[in-house]
Amino acid sequence: MTNGAAGTKEQRPVIALAIGDPAGISPELTARLLALADIREAAHIIAIGDRRILDEGAKVAGVMLDLERASLEALDKAGTSRHVFVDLGHLDPADVVRGEATLAGGAFATRNFRTALKLAHAGKADAVCFTPFNKKAMRFAYPGYDDEIRYVADVLSFTGKVREFNVLEKVWNARVTSHIPLKDVASSLSVESLLAELELTRACLKEAGHEEARIAVAGLNPHAGDGGSFGTEEIDIIEPAVEQAKALGFNVEGPFPADTVFVRALREGFNAVLTMYHDQGQIAMKLMGFDKGVTMMGGLPFPLCTPAHGTAYDIAGKGIADVGASREAILLAARMAKRKRALSAAA
Repeated sequence: MTNGAAGTKEQRPVIALAIGDPAGISPELTARLLALADIREAAHIIAIGDRRILDEGAKVAGVMLDLERASLEALDKAGTSRHVFVDLGHLDPADVVRGEATLAGGAFATRNFRTALKLAHAGKADAVCFTPFNKKAMRFAYPGYDDEIRYVADVLSFTGKVREFNVLEKVWNARVTSHIPLKDVASSLSVESLLAELELTRACLKEAGHEEARIAVAGLNPHAGDGGSFGTEEIDIIEPAVEQAKALGFNVEGPFPADTVFVRALREGFNAVLTMYHDQGQIAMKLMGFDKGVTMMGGLPFPLCTPAHGTAYDIAGKGIADVGASREAILLAARMAKRKRALSAAA
């Protein structure tokens, strides 16, 4: 294959796209993506799954697909004038129970995801994207599946620091803690953990084209502690971390009360908000752009993006799923991959 991942003439980044949970909206979203003209212009896609599942999705979405079929072993011989589909032939549509998390659906999605990750790891793709997974189904197939970060680490034996970022056009959300009980958040914060998240956030923003990123930091407690009246984490941990980051050259401010930090970020042009826990940022981000939000996993050797919403079992098969967030995920991955390739070439 003459593509960017192989370092030859193809200028568009190559994205390995895994079809997600077959019982939800993932097959129709994948079909819509592969039919979009601006996606063809931005990236060359290697889609991975079962062609029968994709064709069912195309029927629901009402689109016609023109794809080149290639095996994993023959990818290097495939062209780039059309998107490529790798047919693993591992799920009969008759075995899909629409709107239900099953072992068959989880096995389908995990194999697609593993294959996409391996392609990027081998240098045959510049980035990885996937349409939504259902975590319950994934756990049926892979009992140790906590989230995508854990799965990626297991598949690639990756030991580096990886974090989820939620991305909208005007602002990103980074977080210090993620999928842990709320009662454990305060004890999980430290100056070191905040500095590490700020460093990763700045690096990922730079990779996405934000050279001088401005980062706002949220407090943990109501009113950012109100001078210690409602907790001292701001005084003991968050403020010292912000001051140390400033001394290291970061363009960072805070801590700001969490109930107004996103308003401030939008009004004052911050590129990202660092929140202390999952829902502190997720509620704001999904209110601002549920149909366009992207989850990006930063810290990996390659960009990894997915729509921030879930499998939408309630509307699966109705042909009304909005492709906006999936489209934004592909375009963000393409931008980051292209920039990463340019930086590597200049080094």
